[in-house]
Amino acid sequence: MSKQLTVEDAKQSLESHVAQKGEEIREKFGPHIGWSALMQILDDRTVVRYPVEIVFDASALGEGEFAHPLPLGNKPEDGFKMHVHPYFATQPDRVPSLVLYQLVLVNYGEFASANDAETFGSCALGISKDEYYNTLCTVVDEISGSAAA
Repeated sequence: MSKQLTVEDAKQSLESHVAQKGEEIREKFGPHIGWSALMQILDDRTVVRYPVEIVFDASALGEGEFAHPLPLGNKPEDGFKMHVHPYFATQPDRVPSLVLYQLVLVNYGEFASANDAETFGSCALGISKDEYYNTLCTVVDEISGSAAA
């Protein structure tokens, strides 16, 4: 008799997969992932399924949003433009943590959750999910405050 898979089973499977991919990134490109390593990650189709170009442009970002990928066409294979808040244009070493969080949308689309993004990013950076989450909260505070105006 076969077992009926549940939505929870699918969520756990995806979280395990994103953790594995994050760890793979850390092994291949770490231990410190800065701007140069990020560019290599974005070119590696074993960890980023589709082409991604980074642009420092807030026009596609919502309030308090630090980055977001937009498709370049009707198919994922057409690639994505990763909009990163221009506040970080002069802080390239901070950009990887922002982009890693959003790469789950590139790789897995709407199936990916915030929890998956935190798992992926924290595993790639080799830090705890709590530490990664706190880093992202700090970023949101910075761009939401007067420093980004």
